[in-house]
Amino acid sequence: MTSNIKAHFLVIFATFLIAGSFIASQKLSGVIDPISLTLCRFVFASLILAPVIFFNKNYRNKVLKTFPRGLIIGLFYSLYFIGLFKALESTTALNTGTLFTLVPLLTAILAIFLLKQKIGFVQLITYLVGIIGTCIVVFKGDLQLFLKFSLSQGDIIFLFAIVSMALYSISTKLLHKDDDELIVLVYCTITSGIIWMGLAVGIMDISLQWEKLSGSLFYYMLYLIIGATLLTVYLYQQAAISIGPKKVMAYVYLNPAAIAFLLFIFEGEFIGLKVFVGIVISTIATIILLTRD
Repeated sequence: MTSNIKAHFLVIFATFLIAGSFIASQKLSGVIDPISLTLCRFVFASLILAPVIFFNKNYRNKVLKTFPRGLIIGLFYSLYFIGLFKALESTTALNTGTLFTLVPLLTAILAIFLLKQKIGFVQLITYLVGIIGTCIVVFKGDLQLFLKFSLSQGDIIFLFAIVSMALYSISTKLLHKDDDELIVLVYCTITSGIIWMGLAVGIMDISLQWEKLSGSLFYYMLYLIIGATLLTVYLYQQAAISIGPKKVMAYVYLNPAAIAFLLFIFEGEFIGLKVFVGIVISTIATIILLTRD
């Protein structure tokens, strides 16, 4: 198996992990402040990874050299979550889900300037088709719901958040060095996330309330820490280095399909025909984007 093919499998796995995180996050919604929840994810993910880093001399020696770059990558990663949660104070999950479909296109545009990559006409059309397909899923094929869509102050905030998500993917590729140990870069990214999210908690005067994460909520939180933070950060950074951020972000169009699949497996929820059509369109767009340079 070539490194490129392996990278695609890694992103597919990460896509399903992220899909699972939406379900787990829904279970945790309203329990504690979401920014506090994200800080909790970063803190415990960092604690889990710390022994792996500091008991290995080679990894340990590279932390100080890697950390400044991890600080930048972690900043963009943290800004996305801060922007998302701040946006949700004055907008809806439906609006953020719709705007998130712009991430692949924004990543491709920013890659033109930062990575000197090109975007062809066919790719541009495919990005737009992917956005349409994903919007069909987000709005459940309801045209009236789509026509009611309008930008609010929260949506403007979330637009900055998705720019940060695109820059997170690009900075992973841009700041990577040949002699880097990826696991050290992941550790530095997550640890720097603690710094940035900690500042957000302090500035916004948010109460942690982590003691509320008990019983079944603890297991959902454990999934977010290990599956949706540690593993996905590692998988996305590995893939972005191998195949580039444009192709990694193209998988965003598969998020609704992955969520629908997991909801069917674990919750027994079925999707309508219109939503299925949207999933098919998004999948085709993703495949086209992945097969073009």
